[in-house]
Amino acid sequence: MTKRQGQILEIVREEGPITGEQIADKLGLTRATLRPDLAILTMAGFLEARPRVGYFYAGKKSGQIFGEQLRKLQVKQYKSVPVVINEDASVYDAIVMMFMEDVGSIFVVKEQGILSGVISRKDLLKVAIGNQDTHKVPVSLTMTRMPNIVTLAPEDSVYEAAKRLIDYAIDSIPVVRPIDDAGKQLEVVGRFTKTTIAKIFVELGEINEV
Repeated sequence: MTKRQGQILEIVREEGPITGEQIADKLGLTRATLRPDLAILTMAGFLEARPRVGYFYAGKKSGQIFGEQLRKLQVKQYKSVPVVINEDASVYDAIVMMFMEDVGSIFVVKEQGILSGVISRKDLLKVAIGNQDTHKVPVSLTMTRMPNIVTLAPEDSVYEAAKRLIDYAIDSIPVVRPIDDAGKQLEVVGRFTKTTIAKIFVELGEINEV
């Protein structure tokens, strides 16, 4: 929040309802100059505006507003390209892919990109230190299988996605959509990670001064 936006909030909190013209007069500015600030504060939920009445202080704390924003954002707006491997591939192939893509887990799929499982660094490490031939062991023998996989739908909220990452102590979640009426066949259409959450926080925190 800019200094001027903070001043506007204080004026509205103490004297609201108050018109935009009255706020401008108190700050010694024109109504046109304040228009962008008032629009930002209203869209962000700090202020409420009523025609022919003026601006009211919404009475919400910044934490409440931030939480509401996270609940409005959808996973499909921020999901990234999924890193997938066929269930017939070897553990060696998965290790190479994980290294090349620099990810902590890989989604295992069968035909048509249907989610079959998830394989993590820990899964691959168990095979590697077990003196097994990683070229011969298929990922299907070491992965976590459906339905024991946490998933997200494109329409889920960013808040729900972040909560699942924390609750299940995982670094990424496959974003899926059902391709059958029963909803048992899930096509992988994206991935949502802890890095994604960090990027969203940075984006929401970048409020440029008007």
